[in-house]
Amino acid sequence: MGFSAWQVASDKLKNSIGQNNHTSWIEPLTYKGEDGETAVFEVPTSFFGNYVQQHFEDYILYQLRNAGLQVSRVLFSVPAQVPQNLNRSTFESVASPERPQELTGAKLDDRFTFENFIVGKPNELAYAAAKRVAEGGPVTFNPLFLYGGVGLGKTHLMHAIAWELQRNQPKLNVMYLSAEQFMYRFVQSLRERKMMDFKELFRSVDVLMVDDVQFIAGKDSTQEEFFHTFNALVDQNKQIIISADRAPSEIKDLEDRIASRLQCGLVVDLHPTTYELRLGILQAKIDMYRSAYPGIDIGPEVVEFLAHRISSNVRVLEGALTRLFAFGSLVGRAITIELTQDCLSDVLRASDRKITVEDIQRKVSDHYNIRLSDMLGPKRVRTFARPRQIAMYLCKQLTTRSLPEIGRRFGGRDHTTVMHGVKRIEELQNQDSQISDDIIMLRRALEG
Repeated sequence: MGFSAWQVASDKLKNSIGQNNHTSWIEPLTYKGEDGETAVFEVPTSFFGNYVQQHFEDYILYQLRNAGLQVSRVLFSVPAQVPQNLNRSTFESVASPERPQELTGAKLDDRFTFENFIVGKPNELAYAAAKRVAEGGPVTFNPLFLYGGVGLGKTHLMHAIAWELQRNQPKLNVMYLSAEQFMYRFVQSLRERKMMDFKELFRSVDVLMVDDVQFIAGKDSTQEEFFHTFNALVDQNKQIIISADRAPSEIKDLEDRIASRLQCGLVVDLHPTTYELRLGILQAKIDMYRSAYPGIDIGPEVVEFLAHRISSNVRVLEGALTRLFAFGSLVGRAITIELTQDCLSDVLRASDRKITVEDIQRKVSDHYNIRLSDMLGPKRVRTFARPRQIAMYLCKQLTTRSLPEIGRRFGGRDHTTVMHGVKRIEELQNQDSQISDDIIMLRRALEG
């Protein structure tokens, strides 16, 4: 009864706490049975048990009772405690000889591999750097610091590196975890007075990977320990890979010495996706879905529509495609533009550009320190013409306005003038790094 009840309760917990929490904190639990009114679980570490107890005990009890168990408390037990004088070989035998990182760090997502990563101009440098680190040879740049906005592929690349290292060099002690998990473990070690265990654990790894490092900003004690861990590993020539949502120097409340340290290796920016990259991502996902949804296909006009309308976040783009396939399968209808608009009305409203042509014109003229009247006026000197073309290009990329509408907003210009300006900027982005950087900066300012 108890074990089947736990299976039912575990499945229900996914809806209560979300798939990610379930994967990280519920799946590693081993149900051992009941002791009176106590449900007993085996956990990999005392920290793990304490964390689950603090955050999920009420959820677990509720679902166990719903499944028919008369329990009033939950007990988490550790089968074999890690010894005080921890060394790497001892820890691996206690945790798991095959995949220690699944217990010492966060669980890896098997979808996030290099094979499933779609490469394009915005992420090609980050991809190449990640592949180089994943080869596991001599450390050439340390740390590798990946940064960019939400849904651009940072976590995907982090997981891909870990999978590749694990496959090619299984004896390497690779630890992947989020900055929040690093902080929780640090705080727990302070409470339990086990700081030596904490220090030994983190300084005995061969590769340390910390995701979303911006979360330790402002946490003085955690930053202090992170700084010393970082230095200890660098001194041992161990590889460190870090990700964040912005460059080290732009993370508010991050200590200067840590920001400086993070910039001493290779800092790589994952740029916002281009229309072409979004098309590639969608096509790759469609190829994957065809086996799951036989008979359902999406035509090129729908793919182009999605790539144009959902431009800021790859996760939203992929989620929209998943919903579209499911909807098409359920209603048994061909996936047309009209069906897409009906099915994804909320997603499309949220993704619709709140950015106006006027916003873009104002931001571009401020950036280039020219008067708005000069950018919209008839003068063709390069000082005004190039910002004008950049503004037209951004209007095409970031709004749903047609070329004739954009032309009217730029002093009544013809749509062919707008088309020429957009094409010219597309060419210059590949030739002039300054223009490319300016456009990236302007897009971020407008989308942020």
